[in-house]
Amino acid sequence: MKKRVGILISGRGSNMRALVEATRQPDYPAEIALVLSSRVEAEGLEFARQAGISTAVVDQALAKKDGLSRDAYDDRLHQALTHARVDFVCLAGFMRILSDAFVTKWQGRMINIHPSLLPAFRGLHPQKQALDAGVPVSGCTVHFVVPELDAGPIVAQAEVPVLSGDTVDSLSARILEAEHRTYPDALRKALAQVP
Repeated sequence: MKKRVGILISGRGSNMRALVEATRQPDYPAEIALVLSSRVEAEGLEFARQAGISTAVVDQALAKKDGLSRDAYDDRLHQALTHARVDFVCLAGFMRILSDAFVTKWQGRMINIHPSLLPAFRGLHPQKQALDAGVPVSGCTVHFVVPELDAGPIVAQAEVPVLSGDTVDSLSARILEAEHRTYPDALRKALAQVP
């Protein structure tokens, strides 16, 4: 029985696309049940719709305008995921820090991809952090999500060399290519750990 996966996005959803492509393989252990966005204008929503995947939006801008608390916003995310009977969650460029309550509900069933070799360079702008630190190697990490930011158990990592003359954009582009290769394999591995 394939696991029903919900993918949370905020933008173009390039990692979501890589996961969708992987689930088209007959032996892949998951199907994408829902693509859920924090932004109405997220480009990834159209790709998901054209791929025949259910989509939903919990609009971050509207929630802010309405004075919705972080916990109340995250409860709406949780409701959308449970309504779609999602078993497992993948964060794919979802640009919000989730509440501890939400993370606790999905702990052990939610992974994220981060563009650094964790535990190095947590949080925002990890590619810039890597360049500023002068490290010879960066990369990406898929990890289980826990309440502490970018601190959950690591599922998979991929190294990317930092080249002389690299800019944030050039390094980010190479790391993103590694993410697209790494995330589908990491999801398969993570699902094998879920009862």
